[in-house]
Amino acid sequence: MGYRVVIGDDESIIRMDLSEMLEDAGHTVVGEAADGVEALELVRREKPDIVLLDIKMPRLDGIHAAKLIGHDCIAPVLLLTAYSQQDVVDKAKDSGVLGYLVKPVSPVNLFPAMEIAISQFKRQQEAARQLDEMNEQMETRKAVEQAKGYLMELYHISEHEAYRRLQQYSMKKRKSLKAVADAVNASAKQRT
Repeated sequence: MGYRVVIGDDESIIRMDLSEMLEDAGHTVVGEAADGVEALELVRREKPDIVLLDIKMPRLDGIHAAKLIGHDCIAPVLLLTAYSQQDVVDKAKDSGVLGYLVKPVSPVNLFPAMEIAISQFKRQQEAARQLDEMNEQMETRKAVEQAKGYLMELYHISEHEAYRRLQQYSMKKRKSLKAVADAVNASAKQRT
């Protein structure tokens, strides 16, 4: 399966070589940029499967562009560089990139790095989704507990009965249990 790729490098010959290498392998280059700002705009517009960025680019370097792309959770980023100094590697580690390749890039090291970066990105997205889901469940549980307490006190009913009433109202009104609990809790606050 071919991936949709954005390339950001200020050297047109590098962009051309990468583009040819990618397209020969069945990938689609959906955009090329000569500087970091242009690359960032392309990534936001095209939402590619992966982004290849040179570290040294005008207006916005690849590391800062990668941070912004990572912050928005748009796509995995592989940094390309002619330099392998430790300070550059350290900056790259802090940028949230999912791979780092030293030029000249060849298919032998590019394609496995792309596969790993995309796989790791998907894994990160799934972990974030699960965390959001768990947080939502905790918020629902907290709201339901509060609402049950209020109903138990107001109607002098058991916890089981309070929960049953919340469930019935939820089904009857076709609203989530959390929405019903939030409404009950808002009503309780107005009364106090």
